[in-house]
Amino acid sequence: MKAAVLIQKWYRCYKARLELRRLQAMNIFESIEYADEQDQLQLASFFSFMLEHYGHGKNSENLDNIFEGETKQKPNPEVIISMIEVPDSYYGPRLKFPLTFTEVILLIDAFKEKQILHARYVLQILLEAKKVLQQLPNILRTSATKTKELTVCGDIHGKLDDLFLIFYKNGLPSRNNRYVFNGDFVDRGQNSTEVLMVLFSFLLVYPNDVILNRGNHEDFLMNMRYGFTKEIMQKYKQHAAKILHSLEEVYTWLPIGTLINEKILVIHGGIADNTDLNILQQMKRNKMRSVLMPPQTHSMTTVKDGRIHCDLPSPAMMNAEQLSKSEWDQIINILWSDPRNKKGCSPNTSRGGGCYFGPDVTETILKKYALKMIIRSHECKPDGFEVCHDGKIITVFSASNYYEEGSNRGAYLKLNHEMTPRFFQYQASQVIQGKTLYERVNLVENSAISILAGKMISRKTDLIKEFQKYDENDTGKISLSDWAKATEDILDLQLPWLSLCPRLVKDIEDGYVLYEEGFKELAVIRAPEQAKSGLAETLVRYRSELRIIFNIIDKDQSGFISMEEFHSMWKLFCSHYNIDIDDSYVEQLARSMDLNKDGSIDFNEFLTAFDVVHRLEVNRTTTSLLVKNE
Repeated sequence: MKAAVLIQKWYRCYKARLELRRLQAMNIFESIEYADEQDQLQLASFFSFMLEHYGHGKNSENLDNIFEGETKQKPNPEVIISMIEVPDSYYGPRLKFPLTFTEVILLIDAFKEKQILHARYVLQILLEAKKVLQQLPNILRTSATKTKELTVCGDIHGKLDDLFLIFYKNGLPSRNNRYVFNGDFVDRGQNSTEVLMVLFSFLLVYPNDVILNRGNHEDFLMNMRYGFTKEIMQKYKQHAAKILHSLEEVYTWLPIGTLINEKILVIHGGIADNTDLNILQQMKRNKMRSVLMPPQTHSMTTVKDGRIHCDLPSPAMMNAEQLSKSEWDQIINILWSDPRNKKGCSPNTSRGGGCYFGPDVTETILKKYALKMIIRSHECKPDGFEVCHDGKIITVFSASNYYEEGSNRGAYLKLNHEMTPRFFQYQASQVIQGKTLYERVNLVENSAISILAGKMISRKTDLIKEFQKYDENDTGKISLSDWAKATEDILDLQLPWLSLCPRLVKDIEDGYVLYEEGFKELAVIRAPEQAKSGLAETLVRYRSELRIIFNIIDKDQSGFISMEEFHSMWKLFCSHYNIDIDDSYVEQLARSMDLNKDGSIDFNEFLTAFDVVHRLEVNRTTTSLLVKNE
């Protein structure tokens, strides 16, 4: 008996240590994710800068298209769709409109067989979904009753297996099985298109029983960074531009919240101390095209011939109806904010958008609008859900294995007339089946360390310079504490660097880090041979931002821009981000990508040439895998 008790005690301690390691890995993933989002949101300031310095001459019309919204006459979408033929060689589902439940089942079965829905049907579903969404208010009212329960799902992020698992466990949407999907349907996962098509199809069949709230990833500029745009381009090539344009419009019509029984508010992100549901219900939500495009009210200033020129925005921009700055802030807080235990409301410094709100803010907003609780999503939680602020804030996150196989569970919740949430957890994964707990934790931990190493290698030059500040005698080594402080200052990630150091650096001697020896080869930069290390690091660090910017000025989405456009944008980018690299050297490298010498470059190929390759250790086989981090 004593031996059994000892074994149980040992095993509990063993599991606790493994859980601590898993949570530390989750902290690394989350810190990097939020830092990445902060970089994304900082693009808003660059776009304002770009408008001021790039918004004239032959480029001004292109920028008008980007920043003005729906001001110009566009071709009839139904005419465009009718011109797209479905060939006899297409063996996927052939849909008829209006859709029926039977056809949605055929669609689901096709997706289970990895079939790609034809572009004509994708565009038709988007068009019909837009018609339905346009009729909806900003904040929808629905109910949960004894006979008709309501299911609330959080972020899906393109994980079709998770969506199908929810349907398997909880049943398909119907008049007696209502659903609220709380945003972030797309990005990161491999099947954002399929997830969106299934959700929109159910919306068309059951418009009163399926609710789709907008999340911060229902944003065409977010999609450029986090994978959905690339997915559409790969799957639909010829018709990708039409689909992406339709998606951009549909996003703007998604409701921004749902009110259940007048007592529970469902929003994607959170609230602020100035959240005003009356303003949110009355604003024109379709004017919010992207979080990266705040209302443009300033004049445009340029320097030409040594003189300062100040111009008003273009007439189209002046006539375009925009959200006010206060309305824009209201939506940003709804989509981006996170709860914290600390009282008050402060800027969300981790993500760079929205705010942190404390339990006192929650209490004030709930009391003001006679609410019982707020259900939100937006944050990955180890168990798929979390309850905070004395049960008044509930986070539900439905994408399992979000960061890595085995990293987290997914969850959904159900409500009835008693308004007490019941949580259901799951984990959709084939990879981790049969693996021990130790192996699963190792997989998650090694992946987190490898991605962190990639961040460090892209800032290697900056890190070395910072280390040298602590090495006054030029010994090539610094203390562990100095190494940790320098690393945190450069990467701006608040992590337990002292404990992480042995996993990242090559050599530690008597408590000192031999920083000149470099990092362990958990990640390496892949770049053209002629590229200098400083340039390679810069292009790897800003690759996502540059891809978005080049995509924006690539008006026809051909993947090519002129050398003149490349040069102008690169100079603006370096000026705004304080990058000190010889322009002529970058231009020479770009010209080497102009293979047919026609004066244009494939910017995707140019940027893809600079990448971080991660070396993940698989403990069970001791085999190294090279995985490209997209």
